[in-house]
Amino acid sequence: MTATTVDMEVRGPWSLATGRAFWEGFAPAALPAARGDDLTTVLLVEADWSRAEASVAQDGGTAAITVDGDGDLDAAAAQVARFLALDVDATFWPAVGERDPVIAEVQAGLPGLRPCGFHSPYEAAAWAVLSQRIRIPQAATLRSQLTDRHGDRGAFPAPAVLRGLELDLPGRKAEYLRAVADAALDGLLDGLALRSVPPEEAIRLVQQVKGIGPFAAELVVVRGANAPDAVPHHERRLDDEITARYGDGATVDSVSAAWRPFRTWAAVHLRAAREGRLHEFG
Repeated sequence: MTATTVDMEVRGPWSLATGRAFWEGFAPAALPAARGDDLTTVLLVEADWSRAEASVAQDGGTAAITVDGDGDLDAAAAQVARFLALDVDATFWPAVGERDPVIAEVQAGLPGLRPCGFHSPYEAAAWAVLSQRIRIPQAATLRSQLTDRHGDRGAFPAPAVLRGLELDLPGRKAEYLRAVADAALDGLLDGLALRSVPPEEAIRLVQQVKGIGPFAAELVVVRGANAPDAVPHHERRLDDEITARYGDGATVDSVSAAWRPFRTWAAVHLRAAREGRLHEFG
């Protein structure tokens, strides 16, 4: 394997420590707890479906992204920047808190948090299928078993591998996973492509995949492609948090105009604050 390091200027607030703590508690694709200050993970590079090991270090406003693998390492580094939201110019993210005191409060409680989650829309779509109609811990176990048995040394199985598996899974999950794999190979779940169109259009496109409904499509775009300015309309716990903080009758549409162009970020902060109180991310 070969390695490369990219030094990237991160514009706006950013704390790698806050982001890593959040991701370590993100049940669908949690990082293992690690010693030291760096964030490390193993990912499937969607440019060529190769495996890469990634490490991210912070030096002030600079991110040092090191990727090690046999595939397209430039694409791997760009993908790491995307799923950690380091590619977003967040210079004006603090201004959202100036317009909305509720967001200011959660920003203060999660200093420097940037939304992070799935390595790619493909992995987010696979999770959406696995987690349908079962509890999150059960779905996380299924995902871990798939990765351990059919993945590449900690990386989730590549689409070409996943589509060929004969899986014994509840309901129509095996069928839907094959549809997700086909969509990934056809480019329908490409992170750059989904980020290049308005989030509403991206969500409609993802719903073309068999087994992916409105809630799952939002997950793929918001937490897989990491679109910074999308509005989730199918997250009950987000709706509950909005009611708790803004009052009865408040909805995501009625309060989110002040969050532009960081509506995803505001929503993730509200969810993170809520789950922090409940001692569970996901």
